Amino acid sequence: MNNLTLEGLLNLVRAYEPTKTDVVEKAYKYADFLHAGQKRQSGEPYIIHPLNVAYTLAEMHADIDTICAGLLHDTLEDTKATKEDIIKEFNEDVFTLVDGVTKISKINFSTRADLEFANTRKIITSITTDVRIIIIKLADRLHNMRTLQYKRKEKQQENALETLEIFVPLAHYIGAYQIKAELEDLSFKYLRPNDYADIEEKKNLLENENKKYLLDMRHTINTLLNENNINNWIKIWIKNIYGIYKDLEEGNDLSSIHDLLALKIAVDHPEIDNPDICYRSLGIIHSKYHPVNELFKDYICNPKNNMYQSLHTTVFSESNRLIQLQIRDYDMNRVALYGLATYWHIKGCNAREEMQKKLTDKCQFFKALSEINSVFDNNQEFVNQIKSELFSNRIYVFTTAGTIIELPPNSTPIDFAYKLSVDNGNHLSAAIVNNQYVPLNFQLNNNDIVEIKFDKDSRPTPEWLAVVKTTQAKRLIKECLHI
Repeated sequence: MNNLTLEGLLNLVRAYEPTKTDVVEKAYKYADFLHAGQKRQSGEPYIIHPLNVAYTLAEMHADIDTICAGLLHDTLEDTKATKEDIIKEFNEDVFTLVDGVTKISKINFSTRADLEFANTRKIITSITTDVRIIIIKLADRLHNMRTLQYKRKEKQQENALETLEIFVPLAHYIGAYQIKAELEDLSFKYLRPNDYADIEEKKNLLENENKKYLLDMRHTINTLLNENNINNWIKIWIKNIYGIYKDLEEGNDLSSIHDLLALKIAVDHPEIDNPDICYRSLGIIHSKYHPVNELFKDYICNPKNNMYQSLHTTVFSESNRLIQLQIRDYDMNRVALYGLATYWHIKGCNAREEMQKKLTDKCQFFKALSEINSVFDNNQEFVNQIKSELFSNRIYVFTTAGTIIELPPNSTPIDFAYKLSVDNGNHLSAAIVNNQYVPLNFQLNNNDIVEIKFDKDSRPTPEWLAVVKTTQAKRLIKECLHI
């Protein structure tokens, strides 16, 4: 996207904020003035970078303050601009966003490692004050990763590892799947170039072998839905390279990855409410293509914790290959691409409040992050705990009422109970997993159904501290034991 222009950005903004392009143009010209004479390692004028960041934000229909902050995001760090300058030229909201993505000054740190841990903490915890800071930072990292070839090899691998460990999980938690997938592949390309090239070759071959079948299937489904007056948009999708790599790492072969090939189907009907139209479409499609029952997932009834909603059904195609179909309405489809950022498209000027409220009220990650932030004063300990508890592979278990509880790997029924409430944890007496009694130190697995038994006389024991995995459980046990 290095051929982007100011006019291209303004046209994108004009499509949804036609009266505010002058502010965006002012921010661009101000950033261009401040960065005058600065070059990127590619040799290009520095302004190319903030322009790309702003363009990514505009594609999400970001509010004007966020786009201005995207254009100005490096000015506090790399130019002579001050807080007062940005507030005077724009407003305090723009300054707060720019400050949120600005690295901490190294003057207060004795080592580079201490500075990096402090900056990582600042990035991660910024989501608790304004999720827009994270979205700007993701757009910033995305363009930096797209142009990583201009850095030396050691820096490439350092940035790629940081992206995979920090920015990919953040993109996942706010539901920004499109950015997440690209960041994964770009990181993997620099960390494991031989594996990347091998899987890319296999993916391209697979795409070529199945393109005709997928196009035929898309045409058939489009015709079926049109005959039932259901508006639809269907996209052929193949799993990203890093996603394929992770599946292969778990011992699967290419032919057994059920979601390797997919059709993403967005539907709408003027007289049928959402999400009813999704279930109606599912029935119509199943009348033609037989599903594999055990691979059906209803993320509309049970949304993922990052708001993702869709029906996933894996069916036999006419070529006898398994194809995953993802069926959702048009709003759900935008959420599947951009996550929380979708509220810019849906809510307009009220989006920031809606995004933060959704994150605070619904996202289990937010509560766990706030807990860890309050417990760990040391930046390195904080980052290490975040990586192990929140940024490692997660497991998803169910209450008997069907509520999804998100936990770190190897969590126990004790962690589960404290996720429900303090009283549930403090009076836990027994646990039933998948209809069988288990010891309280039992390690839970994905999709387990957990039932907790309570006794008003039951209390935590010091032994619990050795087996629980969540910061919340450890703190509440210590509080109950007065240690």
